[in-house]
Order: sequence, then structure tokens, then C-alpha cells
Amino acid sequence: MPSARLELAPLAVPVVESGRLRSYRLRELWPLVLLLTGAALLRLDGIRYGLPFALLNVDERNVVPRAWGMTHGAGPNPDWFEYPTLLMYLLAPLQALQPEPSYLSARLVVASLGVLGVAAAWWLGRRAYGPGAGWVAGAATAVATTHVAYSHMAVTDVPLTLAVTVALGLALARRLEWAGIVVGLAASVKYPGALLLVPLVLAGWGRWRRLGVSLVAAALAFAATSPFVVSHPFQAADDARRVQRLAQAGWLGFEHDHATPIAYLDRLWEGLGPVLLLAAGGLVLALVQRRRADLVLGGFLLAEVAYLLTLNAHFDRYVLPLVPALAAFAGRVRPLVPLALALCVVPLAWSLGRNAELRKPDTRARAEAWVQRALPAGTRIAAEPSSPPLVRFRVTKLALPGPGRSFDSRRDLARLRADGVRYVLVNGEVADRVLAARERYGREARFYDDLEAEAQPVFRVSPGAALAGPWVTIYRL
Repeated sequence: MPSARLELAPLAVPVVESGRLRSYRLRELWPLVLLLTGAALLRLDGIRYGLPFALLNVDERNVVPRAWGMTHGAGPNPDWFEYPTLLMYLLAPLQALQPEPSYLSARLVVASLGVLGVAAAWWLGRRAYGPGAGWVAGAATAVATTHVAYSHMAVTDVPLTLAVTVALGLALARRLEWAGIVVGLAASVKYPGALLLVPLVLAGWGRWRRLGVSLVAAALAFAATSPFVVSHPFQAADDARRVQRLAQAGWLGFEHDHATPIAYLDRLWEGLGPVLLLAAGGLVLALVQRRRADLVLGGFLLAEVAYLLTLNAHFDRYVLPLVPALAAFAGRVRPLVPLALALCVVPLAWSLGRNAELRKPDTRARAEAWVQRALPAGTRIAAEPSSPPLVRFRVTKLALPGPGRSFDSRRDLARLRADGVRYVLVNGEVADRVLAARERYGREARFYDDLEAEAQPVFRVSPGAALAGPWVTIYRL
């Protein structure tokens, strides 16, 4: 009697495609596993930079302590609505395990969302233009310098980009109701996520009942995840308008930028490098052929660009939601897929270079250590934004200059002396930008001139082979 043989079916993984559930053998997904592993390594490399002081992005200090407070007595209402609350709610469970706000655990959450964003970009590209476009979209998002950089920070931009990518993919898959839910979640991460209503309407055009349901789902998802924005509409509107006014007026450091369209093209180039050229070619082809995927992705790009054109603060993070869709356009032409993948080496090299800086100690941490070691507790110190918190000291915070902002009268040596300030801590993150636009910030620039002429520098540190960050000088008055 022949021996019995047990045959095992190849392990398969379900993937949504063409509105149906397809199964992919695991061996067919190994390249994706490798891509996501590489994306994770890029995002974990240097993730401890500037800790415990959150020196990588000052917005972390707005988000993480509020998320921590939600589980340590403050309750779920952040009472601050410059951003909606979904990201804070996502961070809160891990913050509940910490005795104080943990920037590392928050960054790990965002880095994980960044890796999921790479997988979502792969899926979006496949959904839009086929497997080749999927690999280009996934690879370009994985190495894009802006995406890698902001995956190191506990701020809203990478979670927003993930939600944008998933919503676009669901819209292309005709899962309108689910797409509506994700549109609401995107707006609950950051208000401009509401721009996804444009591709949602385009995807649902003619399917009016389903489109109506998806719009209701979007509103309910937003309300469920940012309930205090809904219950405090006037306060939320005031906070959101204030941020919008600052972005429209500009921000310190952008005074000599090119015109807004060119400035944002420059930010996109810094993120994608020459992949952007293929994306532009794919976008032109989309305008000519106007397939369904072209209309949905193109509609989102048009809405996002129209919004960006209203802003004079040209932060690189503002273009981040465009990256996955542009990367999908870069893989639109199948014969050019190998070239697009090869060109991803350029932003990969840039990201590796940035990560090398993140492995170094920050100059401002060295300055904080000197202050703690050399000055008695309770000493009054004036400090600029982007400085580490100086616990045990009485700190006079100097306001950040910028377009449309009034002069901070504390940026005057006589005033500081009269207020009992004995030391002033300044850094290149602020000072270099002020001095580069001296014609606009004459009084602020004179403050630095007076410090150098009349005060005694007692500590200086600059970036170099062993340190990253801006230069820092501490003066004694």
C-alpha cells in the first residue's frame, strides 16, 4: 500500500484588488517584505536624536505632552486645537505607561505609521496603474527624504500622508464608504486632510447614494476621533484660523524663497530627486488620457496644490501628502519602471546622509548640560525658541520673530538686565534666519549685534564631525 502524503497548500495572503479579494503566495510578497524592512530601518536609524529634549521638531512639544496628559489626569480634551486630536489619541495608550511624556515611544508610533504608509503607497500604485507602478510608489515613498525625516518625529504629517494614501486607494477600489471613513480620519489628523473630499466626489460621481453615505461616514469619523473640535467649534475655528494666518503670512526663514510654486517644486525635488521628473511625465500623460485613476489622483493633486498656493510658509512637510500619488505617476509608464526604481537611489543616498547626522548628539543638548553643570539653580536665563527646556532655572522665553509678528520688547539687553536676567542663550536655528533677513528684522538683528558687542560669551558650541544641530552661544550680561 503506498504511503500517504500530506500536501500543504502554499501559504497565501489576501490583498484587495479590482474590488475583489485576491490571494498572493507568500513568496510573491517577499520583495514587499524586504522593502518594508528597509523602510523600517531607515526610519529607526537616528530616532533617538535630541532626546529627551525633543529638539528635532518643536511641534513634538505640542503633541506628546498633551497625549501624555490625557492618561494622567487631564482627560481627553486637549483644550488646544491647532491640530485635531486623532494623533494624540493614537499616542495616548503608550504614554499611559510612562511616568513622564515619552518622545521616543511617540516617535516609534509615527515611524510604524510611516512603514505602513510605504505599504499603502505600494497598494495605491498597483491599484492605479499596475504592479510596476506599485513598486515605484512603494520604493519612492520608502526613500523619500521628507517621508523618512518626518517618520522620525511625533508630528502629524506622516500619519496624514498614510491616511491620504489609503483614502485614495479605497476610492480607486470603489470602496466609497470606507474611503469616506478614512477621509474623516485624515481630517482628524490634520485639517487639510479634508481636501480628500475632492477625489472622493470624483470617485463617486454618478453614484449619488453611495457618495452621500461616504460623506456622512467622513463626518462621523471626524466627529468620533476629534469630538472636542466638534463640541468646541468656535475655539477650534480660532486656533485653526490663527495657524492658517501664520502659514499665509509666511514664517521666519522663507523671506528669500522663490515664488510659491517654484518653492514647493524645490521641496518636492528635495524629497524625490529625479523621480519627480518621471512623475511629471506621468502626470502630463494622465492629463491627456484621463482614465479613472488619472482623474482621482489628479483631482487630489490639483486640490492640494491649490491649497499650497495660498501659503507663503514653504515647509517641506506641506508637500508630503503629494509624495505617494506622484510616485505612482512616476511608475505609470511600464517601460520606464526600471529607470524609476534606479532613480530611487538618489533620495536613498540623501536620506542616509540625513540619518548620519541624526546619530550625533545635538549641540543644544551640550549647551543644556553646561548650564546644569556651571550655573546655580534658579538663575534667570533668557532663551530663544528651539532651545531645550532648562529645568531648575527661571527662563524668560524670547518670542520667535516672523512676518506680521510684533517685535518682542524682551529682545533688548537693558530690558533683560532690568528683569534680572543674567544669561542669554541664543542659537543658529533662529539667529541665522533673522540675520539672513536683516532688512526685515532690523531690531531683532541688532539684538544679536548688541550681545556680541556688550555681553560676554561664556559658552559656545558649533556642529561638526561629532555634533549636529545649530550653533549655540550663551552670553553673560
